[in-house]
Amino acid sequence: MNSKKTLKVVLLCLCVVCGLTACELEYTPPDGGASLGDNDDSTIIGDENGRVVSVIDGDTIDVEIDGTVYRVRYVGVNTPERSESCYSEARRANIDLVEGQTVTLVRDRSATDRYDRLLRYVYVGNTFVNAELIRNGYAEVVLYQPDDAQFDFFVDLERDAADANAGCHASGIFDDGTYER
Repeated sequence: MNSKKTLKVVLLCLCVVCGLTACELEYTPPDGGASLGDNDDSTIIGDENGRVVSVIDGDTIDVEIDGTVYRVRYVGVNTPERSESCYSEARRANIDLVEGQTVTLVRDRSATDRYDRLLRYVYVGNTFVNAELIRNGYAEVVLYQPDDAQFDFFVDLERDAADANAGCHASGIFDDGTYER
């Protein structure tokens, strides 16, 4: 089995395990890694480690990797913007999870977005930050194709958070009826 197929199997297994356990995602980074800023979607997906130097908002951080600071946008989630209800709460939730922490950044398919931000799943130790923001109601699920490896898992988390009226769900900010942007 080639590395790309192995990664797909691993990601699928993670989704199944997380969906069944509904608890904090255990993560062990794979060996190897893709180069930063590589936009070739056929590149084997790897990970980077860095230190969070700034929390921009609920779904964006600045991370220092090998002396260079990169802006990182969380894959699969969206949080309220500065002018919207629950912005401060979502940003605070992100700060509480990542500020000053060493993070592992894992790429889905796309390396960067149209603003040249790295697109990544973010982990602090064994905590899957993207998932925790959704689980606690501070982020909604958003699907930006082709980055969909965690989509179904995230939808389940959001459904539970909405049912519990957790975090920002009480404000109604996430009630637009769609996952796609």
